[in-house]
Amino acid sequence: MDEKLNQTVQKAGILIDALPFIQRFRGSTVVIKYGGSAMIDERLKETFARDVVMMESIGIRPVIVHGGGAEITTVMERMGLEAQFHKGQRVTDAETLEVAEMVLAGKLNGEIVTRINRAGGRAAGLSGKDGGLIEARKMTTPDDERDMGFVGEVARVRPEIIKVLIGDGFIPVISPIGSCDDGQTYNINADFVAAEIAAALEARKLVLLTDVRGICRDMADEASLIATIATGDVDGLIESGVIAGGMIPKIRAAQAALAGGIRKTHILDGRLPHSILLELFTVEGIGTEIVS
Repeated sequence: MDEKLNQTVQKAGILIDALPFIQRFRGSTVVIKYGGSAMIDERLKETFARDVVMMESIGIRPVIVHGGGAEITTVMERMGLEAQFHKGQRVTDAETLEVAEMVLAGKLNGEIVTRINRAGGRAAGLSGKDGGLIEARKMTTPDDERDMGFVGEVARVRPEIIKVLIGDGFIPVISPIGSCDDGQTYNINADFVAAEIAAALEARKLVLLTDVRGICRDMADEASLIATIATGDVDGLIESGVIAGGMIPKIRAAQAALAGGIRKTHILDGRLPHSILLELFTVEGIGTEIVS
């Protein structure tokens, strides 16, 4: 058998190996929190769009919730505004909120929708304010040590608009902006928005893309990756420093999704091309899964 034909046969074998996983997840909803390098690197942007379209084409129902903190900071700097953070959260005054909504619900959401459509899918962009999707409330810090401004948390998800879009064959792309009863807009952590939407949709999985391999016992050594973490072990890993910094809100979001009925959540390295497909369609999987 010549080399070219052998490579073709190997490709067919990969598809056959993926068949049981395709059958398992067909008809299931998978919520993906899209952020980090996967939203910045041009090659990864295109790869992500094609992967999402492939998922939808084989009967999986992807729902995308995106972040965009780096882009918000860049735009603020261009406008002469200083970004302020408190314990990893962006302090959001009125000017910052205006920039955040412009960047998240406008620029970035539109770009993601365009890329997915260009890859052959049918994406529809949403803000959490559309159709009353995300009811928000003001987030408070312990002992009210710092007023975070217009930073919110999810009070309630009304998923009807997402279900309508999925039922019509669209891929929803959602920006993490919500509003409360009095009409005030809030910027919300995208990890928690993804978790609450996953629970409201009774999704099969929640996938959180990040810029590290997963949760490692030693972040300088990817060989120390922890493949599976039970939610009951999370507090101990935080206390020991294994889970720290920006990984804490991600693991808390994963716990919230599990508490809401999601079977499994996954923290994956979005810098790795096709990371979502590798997690869904291979025995080994990648990254860290968090289970009840």
